[in-house]
Amino acid sequence: MGYQFVDCRWELTDPEAGRRQYLAGHIPGASFLDVDDDLSDLSVRDAGRHPLPSAEKFAAAAGRAGIGAGVFVVAYGSLGGAERLWWLLRHFGHDDCAVLLGGIDAWGGELRAGEEDVEPAEFVPRERSGDTIAAEEIARRLADPSLALVDARTPNRWRGEPNEIDDPPGRIPGAANAPWNESLPELSDGELVAYCGSGVTSCITLHRAWLAGREGRLYPGSWSEWSQRGLPLERG
Repeated sequence: MGYQFVDCRWELTDPEAGRRQYLAGHIPGASFLDVDDDLSDLSVRDAGRHPLPSAEKFAAAAGRAGIGAGVFVVAYGSLGGAERLWWLLRHFGHDDCAVLLGGIDAWGGELRAGEEDVEPAEFVPRERSGDTIAAEEIARRLADPSLALVDARTPNRWRGEPNEIDDPPGRIPGAANAPWNESLPELSDGELVAYCGSGVTSCITLHRAWLAGREGRLYPGSWSEWSQRGLPLERG
């Protein structure tokens, strides 16, 4: 089995930052996938800031990045970019993937600048069901004790304090806080569902839970969808 490093660095407030960082220096042989352009479909409306890409869109991006049958993917990134690719690969049936914990800072080897001549591959998507959850189901189950709903945003955003990202601020009622930039807290029993601002950093929570032996579901629209639909919210 071959392997392919994939650089998924990105910044929420600077969409071009990831590409600049890749060109400045990346793990030799690594391809690049952009959170906005490749790991999301921003043309989809009313589904949050980072709607999931279709099977066709993701397959095209993965193929360009050298991902196909018989390729083990090692993703690295920032702000959940690597974990978003990890989640999408598994969602579309490619389980041969891992996340480089600590990102490029944990690499320790040489870096290479500029573009890479990555050999394209054929990625055949086999989309899974049951690993996502829609707003309607969450809304129906807000009082369901079997739902372990966690919010991966930082504590101030989870509390609903005014900030530059969430409009309006707040959280889904009953959601516990599992900040993406902290160790995974002890989670309650039940069906694990993770969300964040737009479905990217919540993939960090799901990856950490998976490493601990627990599968979970992603709410792709996350707060950026929930908060625009007039659904219940709480603060404090």
